Amino acid sequence: MVIPAHNEEAVLARGLTTLLDGAGADELEVIVVANACVDGTARVAREHGVRVIETPVPGKAHALRLGDEVASTFPRLYADADVDLTADAVRVLVSTVARPGVLATSPAPRYDLSAVRGPARRLHKVHDLLMADRRGLAGAGVYCLNEAGHARVAPFPDVISDDGFVHRSFAPGERVVSTGAVSVVRPTTTFAASLRRRLRVRQGNQQLDALGLPRSEGRLGLGSLVVLLRTRRIGAVDASCYLALVGAERVQVWWRRVRRAEVSWGTDGSSRQAMATASGRG
Repeated sequence: MVIPAHNEEAVLARGLTTLLDGAGADELEVIVVANACVDGTARVAREHGVRVIETPVPGKAHALRLGDEVASTFPRLYADADVDLTADAVRVLVSTVARPGVLATSPAPRYDLSAVRGPARRLHKVHDLLMADRRGLAGAGVYCLNEAGHARVAPFPDVISDDGFVHRSFAPGERVVSTGAVSVVRPTTTFAASLRRRLRVRQGNQQLDALGLPRSEGRLGLGSLVVLLRTRRIGAVDASCYLALVGAERVQVWWRRVRRAEVSWGTDGSSRQAMATASGRG
């Protein structure tokens, strides 16, 4: 497993403990790539007995490539540093890509909203329902490739959305969600952080469009939101919060276009801060 980590000292220990508990001796090859860190990310990883690579060069794609250079086993998993995944879930993912025709898989994400309050909680509720049948390999914080699948996507290009790139690189029958495996994902905790993430997702999708990678699911329209309202799966306040996010995103896109500004990529500070606070209370 390759785990890119940029200043993840506050969250890495939790994820590594969850992963390694229940794993047999030498069952998992875990490589943490600490990229451009100015905190104790590398120290935390070493304390858990995993292999550590340190680089002054920032960027997730570069970290993925460095991890690939030293990783020796397949199937191979790639995981975000703030995601919780158990050894049992890893075994399910590995068995999934051993099935004929399957090249890539991801767990089913479970979103921990314990630190999310107010409008952001409503946003995640709506988004989760809208994406339920469309997410695929993206959004779970983890994906797994067998050797044939890895050969198709490696080396990873410099794109914002590596999981989106992997998802779009495979036909629907070649990639599956392993419903028997779950990853715990902690999403953005505020409206502002959700907006920043949505802008990065938009830019990431534009990059993948430019690479000629198709969206097999098509684009998500507001008609899907109307369906959720009509079937009473969400309420008017939920829909209003989501429409406010869409409107704010469009204004931001217009303003950035006027200023010719780029959307920068980075980790979500709001969810990391919430996890650090929770760890401090524990």
